[in-house]
Amino acid sequence: MMQLNLINFKAMYLDKAKKEEIFNQYGKSATDTGSAESQIALFTFRIKHLTEHVKANHKDKVTTRSLTQLVGKRRALLDYLYSSEINRYRAIIKELGLRK
Repeated sequence: MMQLNLINFKAMYLDKAKKEEIFNQYGKSATDTGSAESQIALFTFRIKHLTEHVKANHKDKVTTRSLTQLVGKRRALLDYLYSSEINRYRAIIKELGLRK
């Protein structure tokens, strides 16, 4: 019986190259991991992935809770952008196709 190596198993859907692509597209550069836009884009990618998982596994309450927390984090960042720089908020909402 094959044993699962958990160290190499974590977040296979989101590898280093995909993160750099997201940060390069929505941030200032591929190494810009801290801007609100890049974080919102990363959270959106993870939310879409977890949403598909929850649709297929509706009894997975731990993932449902994690999804809810992630949506809350993204909402907090969007609220921050809305209150501080409305133009950046409107741009990221339009790029990602999010509802208000």
